Amino acid sequence: MNRGVEWSIHVLLSLAWVDDGKPVPTAELAASYALPVAYLNKQLQALVRAGLLHSVPGAHGGFLLARQPEEITLMDVVSAIEGREPAFQCAEIRRQGMGEEAPRSSFRRRCAVDAAMQHAEVQWRKALASQTLADIRTEVGRHAPSAAKIARKTYGRD
Repeated sequence: MNRGVEWSIHVLLSLAWVDDGKPVPTAELAASYALPVAYLNKQLQALVRAGLLHSVPGAHGGFLLARQPEEITLMDVVSAIEGREPAFQCAEIRRQGMGEEAPRSSFRRRCAVDAAMQHAEVQWRKALASQTLADIRTEVGRHAPSAAKIARKTYGRD
């Protein structure tokens, strides 16, 4: 998974903390996490295309959450940044090399490696879909109660 997923979740979390109707500019979001502006902007645009963020153009523009934190799942973020393709793609290598000489009947059943990986992916996706940005916000609040205040101060909202 690329870093854009982690960056996106942190940015969405920050926007949830400063949810006051005023957009936060890309440069401020990037500076607050010491991230490269151009690369973060690509992630933010992907989140806009996925309907997770609103982009506000202009001198006082930036980004706002497009949905409530309770409506944004970690799977939504992963799909927006990574795409919806399965992480594992079976290439049927069991039919190559030492498997080349095997009779066709050896391959009537689905590849056990593919089946195991697809099962794991389904479970992973279900776990991500069951956690929302609001859940993460609550968890951070328990372990780092000053995080929301720091975010609001960082973006000039306090």
